[in-house]
Amino acid sequence: MKNISATVVIIIGLLSFTVDTAHGQNWLKKRRYRKIGTDIRVSDAYGQPWSKARRYGTIGLNINAMNYLGETAPDANITSLRLLSTRLNFGATYTYKFTPRISARGSLSWGRIYGDDKKSASENEEDNIPRFQRNLNFRNNILELNGVAIFELFENSFPYRRRPNFMPYGFIGIGVFKHNPKAYFDGEGMEAGFYELQPLGTEGQYAEDRESKGYPKPYRLIQLAIPLGIGAKYKIDANLDIGFEICWRKTFTDYIDDISSNYADKGDLTAAKGRTAALLSDRSADSGFTPVLTDNYGYQHISGFGLKGDQRGDISDKDWYITTGIALYYIIPHPIKCPKPR
Repeated sequence: MKNISATVVIIIGLLSFTVDTAHGQNWLKKRRYRKIGTDIRVSDAYGQPWSKARRYGTIGLNINAMNYLGETAPDANITSLRLLSTRLNFGATYTYKFTPRISARGSLSWGRIYGDDKKSASENEEDNIPRFQRNLNFRNNILELNGVAIFELFENSFPYRRRPNFMPYGFIGIGVFKHNPKAYFDGEGMEAGFYELQPLGTEGQYAEDRESKGYPKPYRLIQLAIPLGIGAKYKIDANLDIGFEICWRKTFTDYIDDISSNYADKGDLTAAKGRTAALLSDRSADSGFTPVLTDNYGYQHISGFGLKGDQRGDISDKDWYITTGIALYYIIPHPIKCPKPR
């Protein structure tokens, strides 16, 4: 599945070229535009103007595979996907078509992203050995609200019942999401289970004299994102479409997996948030690699991991998350207007 996004782009491109060639034969190369008041009307090949009466709304439901790009992702590649790291995402949308090619869409979705150093990387690749040694994991439930502008590839001035059978499109917008990364602990020192990571400050965010010690500031659980992607819709009947879509979200945080910079001093973590913060900040001792060492505070680790200043993540890149899936869209019929009595 590593190159699934690139493959889909190529397929949609080929389909778009084929449909556009056939579709273009039925359209005039030139359009007449005339402005009436504040309403711009577009005349199609049959002399039928685009007007407010042809605008319409659509509601949709979608189900997606959800992945992320970050410190525990399979590869440092925007197309990086792996089934063991894939989780589900569900959403609902409302779209309003304003012009022959431009629509606006609002979406509300919920999904989960997941990463585990033991499962995201391949044991057969030498470059991935540090991941198994680090031995961190997380899951994060994400609730997102976004708005995007959709740009359809083909101009469509017809009423919705006469829309093209196939319509590729691209989109971009802005969104806000709520997240809360958690890690599963099953080692020695505390009870097994999932623990919220942001309140613990696993990279020293809540340590005393944080700034002087070079620790990052606490990250927020509500963040902005830029959704952008491609998709295509296929007409089932007069009011129903089925669609396929890939959406990437560029975020402005490196902490949707709670991993970004370097290990903090476990004494600072213990003083700020107790043993739980120290134990969850470093799982290298449970990775199976040897020799296992003990630091000055009695916490175990392996060489190169767990001590202040050792690399824990990659601060140079922000995290992304990705959804790939299908949707069912229902076009809301226009109410029938009765003629005015004379």
